[in-house]
Amino acid sequence: MTLLPTDTAGEVGEKRVTWAELFFDLVFVFAITQVSALLHADHSWSGMGRALVVLVPMYWAWVGTSINANLRDVDNPLDRTAIFAIALLSLFLALATPDAYESRGLLFGASYLAIRLILAGLFFHGRRWSVHPFAVSAFTAGPLVLVGGLVHGQARVALWAVAGLCDLSIPTLLRARVRSTRFHTAHLPERYGVLVLIALGESIVATGAPAASTPDLSAGMVGAVSAAFVLACGLGWVYFVFASNAMQHALEIAPVQSVIVRHVLSWAHLAFVGGIICMAAGMTEVVAHPGDALSADLAGLMFGGVALYLATFNYTRWQMFRLWSPTRTAGAVGAVVLAPIATQVPGLAALSLLAAVVAGVNLWEHRRFLAATAAGRGGPGER
Repeated sequence: MTLLPTDTAGEVGEKRVTWAELFFDLVFVFAITQVSALLHADHSWSGMGRALVVLVPMYWAWVGTSINANLRDVDNPLDRTAIFAIALLSLFLALATPDAYESRGLLFGASYLAIRLILAGLFFHGRRWSVHPFAVSAFTAGPLVLVGGLVHGQARVALWAVAGLCDLSIPTLLRARVRSTRFHTAHLPERYGVLVLIALGESIVATGAPAASTPDLSAGMVGAVSAAFVLACGLGWVYFVFASNAMQHALEIAPVQSVIVRHVLSWAHLAFVGGIICMAAGMTEVVAHPGDALSADLAGLMFGGVALYLATFNYTRWQMFRLWSPTRTAGAVGAVVLAPIATQVPGLAALSLLAAVVAGVNLWEHRRFLAATAAGRGGPGER
């Protein structure tokens, strides 16, 4: 068992994702499914806030596990067993999600505290404990989530929200402590790419389930499933064809890699995943009732989720290259502008229109990239 030195981790050869990490990802698939179901059950503003509050600890458990695996040699019995333990505890988080604000709050809180303590113990195994994000989160956010599980009502929501803010802000507050950390530049972008695949896969499951459980599969349902699939493919195309290589390139050339890890990977991917979950909540309703117009809340979720997903690429591009994307900005604005139409036309038409918007973004990006390549400017920054 080896802790990769924090100033040389990026120089220890190419690190591959282990099968234990991929096994852990299977649990996160279920976790996203539960958050999506929670949001679909209550898609009001307060419902969205509650869904976000439970998503952040789940997400940060995944992030902590992935970063720990990047900085350490985890392909050994002890670390592998610890990853499985975190996976089991993450499964408990997912199981608690449907009633996290009712009877299962303590299960949620205790599971997250245990995850945080395991991650801190792994990171500091064989070295002296210090003021580091792994340690600080274990003794701030972890206990806050546990205490939140012991109280009820708005007090629980408030404590869990504060814990989430701690998790999100601690890497910035302690950025000087991790400034010299060197990461494996192939491993982390691959891990976060898998995360996007997990979220997109959950959206496909969420749309396929209503159709599969219907005895009489109508042509409208088949059309809605097709449109939902095209939309999911389009979002994947934006990420994996036009963005993922740029993220790895940015991590490779960054003088301070922790900045890219914090902004482009950890923070931005929470927005990517959140956007996909919102979109899936609306798509599920369209597949179930393709001939009905969406409610304002569900239309806002579906179109707003896609807008958030596309707009987040401006944040990542600015952090990486101090550039922004006119194509993805146009797509995000288009999704917002067209959202009111979804309340006036059949859901199938609204979903098809949204899929067309994303397809248009990809076509426009492709043409711009071909033009940049012809002009000798086809590097990752141009994407």
